[in-house]
Amino acid sequence: MLITKEKILQLLEDVYDPEIPVLNIVEMGIVRNVNENDNGYEIEITPTYSGCPAMKTIEDEIKDLLSSEGIEKVKIKKIYSPAWTTGWLSEETKLKLKDYGIAPPEGNTEEFLTRKITCPFCKSTNTKLTSEFGSTSCKSLHYCNNCSQPFEHFKCI
Repeated sequence: MLITKEKILQLLEDVYDPEIPVLNIVEMGIVRNVNENDNGYEIEITPTYSGCPAMKTIEDEIKDLLSSEGIEKVKIKKIYSPAWTTGWLSEETKLKLKDYGIAPPEGNTEEFLTRKITCPFCKSTNTKLTSEFGSTSCKSLHYCNNCSQPFEHFKCI
């Protein structure tokens, strides 16, 4: 059975980030490349930030998924340079975050502490930062003064 790079990428769309279960690892830009060689397949992945605890789970899910499709020879290679950035998220991916209730990244890292983040629920910018860290290090906690909803924001990285 011929397995193409495109087929593997399509299969990997069924692996979701355990910390943001609305996004798969391909659309997040975690999957950098798929290489076929004499020893099987090498999947190159990049963590969203150094020390991301979800990476082990993601690696295991990749191997389990591909194994279930009869692809046994799989090596996972972590790529750290260039570092993952929120700039790799498409507008469609950012919309999925917003629809899920996480404010997508806006602006750049220098504006993080001063920028008013748009509430994903009511679209107001009358919000305030309540904690630099949310449920994960790549998210911050905010509060909307307009609709009184707390929400997370995916930081610009």
